[in-house]
Formats: sequence, C-alpha cells, structure tokens
Amino acid sequence: MFRNGLEPWHLLIVAIVVIVLFGSKKLPDTARALGKSLRILKSETRAIKSDEVEERRDPAAS
Repeated sequence: MFRNGLEPWHLLIVAIVVIVLFGSKKLPDTARALGKSLRILKSETRAIKSDEVEERRDPAAS
C-alpha cells in the first residue's frame, strides 16, 4: 500500500513548508546546531563503544 510513499516531489513540498515555517534566516543556524548535535552524538557513541571494548579486554579493572 505505501510501497512508493515517499516520492521526490513529496520531499520538495516538505522543504518548501519548512522554509515557509522557519524562514530562510533561521535555517542556517538550525542546520549548524543540528550538525553540532550529531557530532556530539557520534563522539559519545564512539566513547561508549571504546569503553565496552576495554571492559571486554580487562573485566577485573571495573
């Protein structure tokens, strides 16, 4: 039923609605903040994974 639910023109409409709602002046700041958030999330994920690897190597250290 929803096999081809997301067509390219749907994305165009969503982009236009976002620009109209938020305005073109706020979009770069919003994109910058989103990028920072994703970088922080990525670094925290790496830290958690490295902690898990260290725990597997030396379980007595914890």
